[in-house]
Amino acid sequence: QVQLIESGGGSVQTGGSLRLSCAASGRTFSMSTVAWFRQAPGKEREFVGRSSPTGSNTNYADSVKGRFTVSRDNGKNTAYLQMNSLKPEDTAVYYCAAQVTGGPQDSSNAYKFWGQGTQVTVSS
Repeated sequence: QVQLIESGGGSVQTGGSLRLSCAASGRTFSMSTVAWFRQAPGKEREFVGRSSPTGSNTNYADSVKGRFTVSRDNGKNTAYLQMNSLKPEDTAVYYCAAQVTGGPQDSSNAYKFWGQGTQVTVSS
């Protein structure tokens, strides 16, 4: 069992930065792919980025590529989402997810464990 708790959300202006954290409990975190998703009001949850268990491999949605970075510190059982050059369209609730059960890793259906989400609001 893995429990995930996100933190670090808040309100920023366009062009600003935020770093989200995802603290995990459980001994399997270091062996698990971790992903970030987001969901804006009235929209479906969408993939943001993911990290392989060691952090050596990452993938991103085209909409955030070059601006967002997924990283992790397995010694601290924590994953991060560094968000730079934020835009109003990045406004959403951000979720971390862990442990792939199968299927494409950019799909929310692939993940077994989820955090409660943290709100990010970017104003123009």
